[in-house]
Amino acid sequence: MAGEPATSTPRASGAAPAIEVHDLVVRYGALTAVDGLSFNADHGEVLSLLGPNGAGKTSTVESLEGYRKVAAGSVRVLGADPATDMRRLAPDIGVMLQQGGVYPSMTPAEALRLFASYYSSPNEPTALLERMGLGAASGTPWKRLSGGEQRLLSLALAVVGRPKVAFLDEPTAGVDPDARTEVRALVRELASSGTCVLLASHDLEEVEAVADRVLIIDRGRKVAEGAPGQISDAPEEIRFTTSPGIDKPALALAFGGTVAESTPGRYRLTGEVTPARVADLATWLAERDVLVLELRAGGESLRETFARLVNRRQT
Repeated sequence: MAGEPATSTPRASGAAPAIEVHDLVVRYGALTAVDGLSFNADHGEVLSLLGPNGAGKTSTVESLEGYRKVAAGSVRVLGADPATDMRRLAPDIGVMLQQGGVYPSMTPAEALRLFASYYSSPNEPTALLERMGLGAASGTPWKRLSGGEQRLLSLALAVVGRPKVAFLDEPTAGVDPDARTEVRALVRELASSGTCVLLASHDLEEVEAVADRVLIIDRGRKVAEGAPGQISDAPEEIRFTTSPGIDKPALALAFGGTVAESTPGRYRLTGEVTPARVADLATWLAERDVLVLELRAGGESLRETFARLVNRRQT
């Protein structure tokens, strides 16, 4: 990050998690938005909450931010109850709102200087604006900023105080590709400095790029949890695209596993994925004068896992 390194440190052995959620229940009248959800997040970790609209992500995050009443269970941030200890927590947390939070006539420079004044050792506002690509827009009123620029300013406001826990909601929504790359680098730097980052995003590519761990929730309950590349329980497979009509029984006999053609010309060969097996498959196809247009080895992508798990629960 801009300025001096953050003062927070990664979680020591035996230390309490930065975020603790135990059997959380959030209700809106007769509607149960969060239904017995439990998870932890460590210092120096980026945890991403994933789920379809209405899954309970916002209710969970708002409970941790102290904005939402908990019907049952408990939430702790840095060991404190955010609903009752926010005065103590406020200097150590950063919150990126879904929208708004800035007076329409206030400029980015004014807003960031104001927020920086709330903290004892903030990041330098001008340098942070430049880091976010907002230097040229530093004197532009909030209401005249583009949607992407507003998101970048909201992120800067959330991290200017060097938080120990940062709640980031869709930080790259509407942001151009160059700025998106910078935001991802900033998120990883936050974690490297010891900050716990709770990231809510619908951008699964972004989640794969920055998250240490993913928590998928649906209908207020945990569906799956793990590292982005390890969360799937689907078998490993080699996928390749070529002209349709290859001899699937012969391929299955030669390599074991099963062969499926999901759409004409798109094949999946299940079984252990090793460099030798991938090379042997390429050789087998080449010997039969089959041109491979695309080849990918491994398990499901996060997008595929997410779609499969959520769709399975909704059927």
